[in-house]
Amino acid sequence: MADLIHINTRIRENAENLSAALEDHMLTVFAPDARKELRLFSAGEAAELLGISTSFLRKLHFDGKIADVHMTPGGRRHYSAAELLIIREVLEGTAKTKGAYQKGRRPGDKVQVLSFLNFKGGSGKTTSSIHNAQRFALKGYRVLCVDIDPQASLTTLFGYRPEYDFLQSGTIYDAIRYEDPLPLSSVIQKTFFTGIDLAPGGLMLQEFEHETPQALMHNVQPAFFARMAAVLQEVEDQYDIIIFDCPPQLGYLTMSALCASTGIVITVVPNMLDIASMSQFLLMSADLLDVVSKAGARMEFDFLRFLINRYEPNDGPQQQVVAFLRQMFETEVMVAPVLKSTAISDAGLTHQTLYEVERSQFNRNTYDRAVDSLNHVNEELDQLVQKAWGR
Repeated sequence: MADLIHINTRIRENAENLSAALEDHMLTVFAPDARKELRLFSAGEAAELLGISTSFLRKLHFDGKIADVHMTPGGRRHYSAAELLIIREVLEGTAKTKGAYQKGRRPGDKVQVLSFLNFKGGSGKTTSSIHNAQRFALKGYRVLCVDIDPQASLTTLFGYRPEYDFLQSGTIYDAIRYEDPLPLSSVIQKTFFTGIDLAPGGLMLQEFEHETPQALMHNVQPAFFARMAAVLQEVEDQYDIIIFDCPPQLGYLTMSALCASTGIVITVVPNMLDIASMSQFLLMSADLLDVVSKAGARMEFDFLRFLINRYEPNDGPQQQVVAFLRQMFETEVMVAPVLKSTAISDAGLTHQTLYEVERSQFNRNTYDRAVDSLNHVNEELDQLVQKAWGR
């Protein structure tokens, strides 16, 4: 007779073995006490981010208008993200048009809160949200990332280990829980990436899904759909952009993020199975949003966009699906897609993004194509934010 497997014991063994292996991997990638550090940017990258030419950047140095930066033995300048912010401030001080170089909020502008979501896992929500957040930060915006996925992939990409660092406390759950919530400011973490703060995610977030039905029965206020918006009010004056990475399910966490958002980005992989899944997601979303709207939730958004993800331009069936989506949703489908790229997946092996890795580590054409596609997507979202501010 075959040995019976005690599934709870086996799952726990697998979980503990995998956790230990991941810990070893992190220690291999990063020193035991080290946190991630953001690389320096070349003069060409710096000029592109600042919106000026490399010759004008050199002239700023020559005229003594900006301080010296790190110089390689070969005489090439490299810039930290913090130095780019200082240069941006100098440029803004002499700009003919206000906001030409510092494009963040002005008095009267509301904070822009973007939710990246889909019902189906693997649609690129986390990849899209972190690249968008980092590009916004490099362009001078003040960004808060809020990880409301219990799997906490976004938190991991910022160099934290949710299963160790935030196992019992320290996640966004502590700010939105029903009993003795903490101030959001007490859970927000500074990150290695200049201009980005993080409200971490972790397994404790699952408790919010379990506790909400009981809270609804006892009419605990604020209700689940208003709790996220309420806690964001405490810190929103410190940020231009707040970005939610939502879990791959339409639960109370996702609904709370939607009710706090000003813009929605639905990521979709262009194949018919994913489109069918998204159809179900949209139908359920509409029904649930009707319910919370009648309960008093705010349901006004500045924009909703569908973002084509993991797109292969030479794939005929994918092209047909994208054409179908553009015909169906017209301008709500973003013009720029995120290309499927080995550069993005390879960077992910070391818990990095394309904005973090050195171009020299990859095939240059592969890297450039991937970065260009991400830049075009993020520029489109940048324009939507600026339009929402009336610019």
